[in-house]
Amino acid sequence: MGAEAPTDPVATLRGGLPDRYLTPEDLVTMFSLPSVETVYAWRRKRIGPPGFRVGRYLRFNPAAVKAWETAQTALDPAI
Repeated sequence: MGAEAPTDPVATLRGGLPDRYLTPEDLVTMFSLPSVETVYAWRRKRIGPPGFRVGRYLRFNPAAVKAWETAQTALDPAI
């Protein structure tokens, strides 16, 4: 018997993180942001999650985004 492809969508995730690099649009969806311009503004101000360029495309490591989110929620005592 060969290895079978997982049928459970959760099996394609690693620890709840997507199995691919995230796009600015993914961050808009994840954090309910008004637009991708917010993501680019965060990047210009160096206040958002760390990203990197692949050619002309901006990508984010899911683990780095999760770490950034954890740090942000730890800084806000109201949460």
